Amino acid sequence: MFKTIKDDIAVIFEKDPAAKNIIEIFLCYPGLHALWNYRIARWFYKRNWFTVARIISEIGRFFTGIEIHPGATIGKRFFIDHGMGVVIGETTEIGDDVLIYQGVVLGGTSLKKGKRHPTLGNNVVIGTGAAVLGPLKIGDNSRIGAGSVVISDIPSNATAVGIPAKIGVGFSAKDIEKLEHGKLPDPVADAIRFIMKENEKLENRLKKVETLEGITGEIDKYFEKKKKEIEEEFCEKEENYVDGSGI
Repeated sequence: MFKTIKDDIAVIFEKDPAAKNIIEIFLCYPGLHALWNYRIARWFYKRNWFTVARIISEIGRFFTGIEIHPGATIGKRFFIDHGMGVVIGETTEIGDDVLIYQGVVLGGTSLKKGKRHPTLGNNVVIGTGAAVLGPLKIGDNSRIGAGSVVISDIPSNATAVGIPAKIGVGFSAKDIEKLEHGKLPDPVADAIRFIMKENEKLENRLKKVETLEGITGEIDKYFEKKKKEIEEEFCEKEENYVDGSGI
């Protein structure tokens, strides 16, 4: 028990740069209080004292703003940062070294009894306000971007963002190490940029043909203007804000 408590405190120092000392953590971290309250409720739940377990769970929610169903299974070194509005459903399974932020919902989508909530692997990070819905699986070392809605399985070592969440690229090993879950890729913009590059190849080939045939028109000028507008929206805008230069 004491080793578990020690691990609970150590992971806060590891994953929250705002943590100053042990007394502060003991008194001022609702995520830690909710986790300890859950473990007490879980003890009664496993012995079929379901009503007592739920009462203890409700008391914890009242004081912390975090709702963890005592039926959920939670691994080692689990950390809820801030935590207000977090909801973890009954059949949720959470691996080791998982970090979630405020407003996260690990919810169910079925009215039938049985497995209804997600399964999270080890070392998963779920950003602020994200919702993971249904009996799906989030693989080890995956990242769910803030505000995303996940409704399908996410493989290991992946980054998912958007509504519904799509797998994107954009995390370097350094980003993952620093847990920069707010540095989100944009799969939709990536797809548009890819299409634009392919379209540019076709345009260049077509221009060569038009030049040989002596074909030009006002419509070409219109398309060039629209193309520049799209490039400014999806390409140049992102570059302007990379180092905070546009802020």
